[in-house]
Order: sequence, then C-alpha cells, then structure tokens
Amino acid sequence: MDYYYLDVILMLIIILLPLYANIKINITYNKYSKKQNSRNLTGKEVAEKILEMNGLSNVSINKIGGSLTDYYDPRNKSISLSNGIYDSNSISACAVAAHEVGHAIQDKEHYSMLVFRNKIVPLVNFTSRLSTIFVFLGFLLEFMNLITIGAILLSVGLFFQLITLPVEFDASRRAKEELEKCGIIEKQDTKGTTKVLKAAAFTYVAGFLASALQIVRLLLISRNRD
Repeated sequence: MDYYYLDVILMLIIILLPLYANIKINITYNKYSKKQNSRNLTGKEVAEKILEMNGLSNVSINKIGGSLTDYYDPRNKSISLSNGIYDSNSISACAVAAHEVGHAIQDKEHYSMLVFRNKIVPLVNFTSRLSTIFVFLGFLLEFMNLITIGAILLSVGLFFQLITLPVEFDASRRAKEELEKCGIIEKQDTKGTTKVLKAAAFTYVAGFLASALQIVRLLLISRNRD
C-alpha cells in the first residue's frame, strides 16, 4: 500500500475511533439517565451505601461540574461525582457512582495495578510533555530522529493506558458485584447498568488503540522522510 494512503487511513482511525467511543458512551449514558433505578437512590446515596458496606468511612463524596467528569482521587480519598450523577436517581448515575467506589475499594485493598499506575504518573506526565516538544521540533526542523524519539517517549504514556485498562475493567466488575451484594439494583436494572459500564470501558480501549496507532504513524513518518 502506498505510504500516503496508509497515513490517511491511520489518521482517520485515530480521529474516528475515539469519536465513536465518545458518541457511544453519550448515547448509552443519556438513554439510561432517563430510566430510574429500582431503589430510587441518587448517585451520592449509592456511593454512600457501598462505601459504608465496605468500611470506607474515610472516603468523602464531592459534587463537581461537567458531564461524565467523575473520578476517584487516591491522594485525598475522595470521590467526585458530576452534577448528572450526584443528584440523579437514574440507572446511569447508579452505575457510574458504583464504578468510582470500585476504585476506592481497589485503593483500600492495594490493588496491584492501581498502585503501580499511581506510582508511574509523574514519569508519564514528564515524558508526555517531553514527547510533545520532540515531535514539534522534529516537524519544525524536519529532523526525523527527533520525531522517532518523541514516538518512543509517547510509548510510556501508551504503557500507562495499557495498565489503566485492567484497572477500569476491575472497577466495573466490582461495581456490579457491590450493587448486587448491597441490594441496590434489581434484575430489571442489570442490563442498563452493564451497558453503561461497558460503554465507559470502551472509551479507554479506543483511547489506547488510537494512541498506539499515533505512535505507529509517527514512526512511519520518521522512516519514510529520512
């Protein structure tokens, strides 16, 4: 295949794959945001109940702005839930809140992949900034070796994304188990909960694949312009 066409194909996949994942999660999230969970519990109440059942009274729950901006911060033991999750009693809110508590449980149990991921965050941040500089200078100065170095540095971030996948999958598994164990969801909620969690997980898979292809593209550019 001609290099030019291969480059175009790679660019399209890199752009369209995360876009598709983003559309998928938004459609799924919006669909189940309109369906009330069986227990009529808000995202905050779901998180509180699971935390209590797991002896995590030291974990705080905060409300933040945005949509699907929810996260768990192991540094200060806090769960941040977006407006659409914190106060909502939907199936989506239930699933997302439980997922974030899943990360808190991982932290409590010192889940190895989470511990390792947290330890390499400073390295990932450093190499990510450095790779951007190398790639930019490589294109600007038409010095392909700099682009190659930038691509290699980006592989550290790719490794971080790879480690993130089992962390996210495990948090979703824990979320479903806790929701059932705590009696928060009933049979009619299970399908929607699973779909929301799977759609969210796919965004990480898509991000990983797009990043991997971006590295491949940069290496091909470097090789074909030498």
